[in-house]
Order: sequence, then structure tokens, then C-alpha cells
Amino acid sequence: MTEKFDFTDGAQFDPGFIAHMSAFVPSIQNIYQDLIRVKNFNQKKMKFKMYYNKIQHLIDTYIGFYLGCILWAACIKDLNKPVLNNLCYGGEYEEKEITGEVDFIRQYIEQYKKDIKYYLGQDYKIDDFIPRVLDEYEEFLKINKGFTAVQNTTDLQLNSGINKLTDEEKENILDKIAQVVECGDFKILYPLNEKLFTQKATV
Repeated sequence: MTEKFDFTDGAQFDPGFIAHMSAFVPSIQNIYQDLIRVKNFNQKKMKFKMYYNKIQHLIDTYIGFYLGCILWAACIKDLNKPVLNNLCYGGEYEEKEITGEVDFIRQYIEQYKKDIKYYLGQDYKIDDFIPRVLDEYEEFLKINKGFTAVQNTTDLQLNSGINKLTDEEKENILDKIAQVVECGDFKILYPLNEKLFTQKATV
């Protein structure tokens, strides 16, 4: 395994992602509360334009984070090592509470498309793989019961739509995860979705 991570005593539940994240739901709520205060439409447009990069960064970060969590699990699952610092372990599993954030982001992206059209007069198209990431991560949370029973890496369950990774692919993924941990740019992980997810059959 890559020298970027030390698995001698176990695998960290979080490889270092959280340090680069802001809470999605409160951040979006605060932005829109600020927008509501502005009554003049032209000023509202300017305010939305001012927030545009922040909103886009939040979306990119969380999509990359969700993808990164599944990638990390796929890399550490077969280590047969303790999972370290899993704060979810032993907690109560409430499905709606656990998956609520994913559902919020899914719905917000649809609202975001409309708002970009309304305030900026532009069409916005998300990358095709993003809905897949949201669906796969939601399923990942459900089959692992919010990680409340994950004590060892072998306890991690992977979705049926996840490819079996080679050792070489795992090395490459861990290198990319290490880059994200260092710089905080979760979009580094975006291209890895092609390695991770099985191709869905088209009708």
C-alpha cells in the first residue's frame, strides 16, 4: 500500500477529508437566507452571482467527498484491520437522518439549475456521473447502517455496483486520496468514478 497512509495499527475511518469540508445544509441555508433579504431583483442577481463560486465549490466538495468515501472503503476493505476513530460505531441507525443530507443535495442541485437560469440566464448541466455518485453513496450508507457496526475493515459492505479493484488501481486511488487530503481539492477524485462503478446496461 502507498506510503502516504500508515495501516500498521489499522485504517482511519476518515483519511483526512473532514478537515477540508464545511457543512452543506447550513451553508446553503445561510446563503439563501441572505438572498431572501434582498428585495431588488438586480441586487439579488448580483448577490447570487457573488455566491455562485461558493455554491459550486460546496457541490464539488461533497460529490468528491461521497465518491472518496466509497473509494476509501474499496481500498481498505480487504486489509482486515481495525477501523480507527469511527465515531459512528455503536450509535443508533436512523435511515432518514443518515441519508437526509444526500437527499437534500440531490434536491438542491435541481433547484440550483433553476436558480442559475433565473438569476444568471444560463443553462447549467451537471456531469453525468454525479447522480450516480449520489445514488451509490446513499446505498452505501444504507447497507453499512450509517457505519454504526463497522469495527473492522472487513465489516465494510460495498454496493453491488462497485467494481473489484486491482492492487495497482488501489495504489493509484490512495495516491489521489492523499493529494486531496493535502490540498482539499475533491475534484481530483472525479475521474476515478470510471474505475469504481460498473457500467449500467442501456436499453
